[in-house]
Amino acid sequence: MFSERLEIAAARVAGHLRDVLADYPDQPVVDAMRYAVQGGKRLRAFLVMEGAALHGVAPEQAVQAAAAVEALHAYSLVHDDLPCMDDDDLRRGLPTVHVKWDQATAVLVGDALQTLAFDLLADARTHPDPAVRIALVSSLARASGAAGMVLGQAQDIAAETAGRPLTLKEITALQANKTGALIRWSAEAGAVLGQADTGPLRAYASALGLAFQIADDILDVEGDAEKAGKRLQKDAEAGKATFVSLLGLEAAKVRAQNLAAEAEAALSPYGAAAESLREAARFVISREN
Repeated sequence: MFSERLEIAAARVAGHLRDVLADYPDQPVVDAMRYAVQGGKRLRAFLVMEGAALHGVAPEQAVQAAAAVEALHAYSLVHDDLPCMDDDDLRRGLPTVHVKWDQATAVLVGDALQTLAFDLLADARTHPDPAVRIALVSSLARASGAAGMVLGQAQDIAAETAGRPLTLKEITALQANKTGALIRWSAEAGAVLGQADTGPLRAYASALGLAFQIADDILDVEGDAEKAGKRLQKDAEAGKATFVSLLGLEAAKVRAQNLAAEAEAALSPYGAAAESLREAARFVISREN
């Protein structure tokens, strides 16, 4: 059930982004935008689509918000891969944007994808009520900016020059911003579109986001680089603190499993209708990429 719905969401969002970008001028930066948004698990898009379905929101409406968060996530990856950040040459098994084009193009692609996200949310097709659209725009701005994802990235960079490894409390707070903020927004977006209580989905996503990051740290230690589609063991080489280095490999796995169970429990108000989201929680701690 989960894998099929994940594929459906991924295909729908990929098609929507393709259609949206088809209206843009034919130029290298747009070609690079198309390149940057291809591939990936589309977990964030899936969370938007499934949360919307729980609240009776039509897929053709929800896909706007799903495409928006995927565009914003793609921007963050393009910028993270730059030499001034993580300096990665490979992303999703392909050369990173700055390698395939150049650094200036990569910066512009990230900028353009970020603004595309808000363009999609502001479009009347996202929701007929302007107040709902404003709520989505405002919450995504906060989740992705200096109070969310960007803050987390800044905290990560600062940690590399701090001269000491982060504590468990510090790395939990960092990852709640860097990775968790967009995951929480994605899960809550469907409830916002349905003008419903976001509480259960927020609790679900808070546990899910942390489980996702712990699973990433585990993959960095024992994953297969070919399956992951990126260079692994970077954190150990850089001497960075991770959930694995702080907790130990086995304890990190147990923590991820407990968080996945916590995420599942948060969905109890939705009953059987949220089963695919429960499966998603199990997926994030068992994935290979």
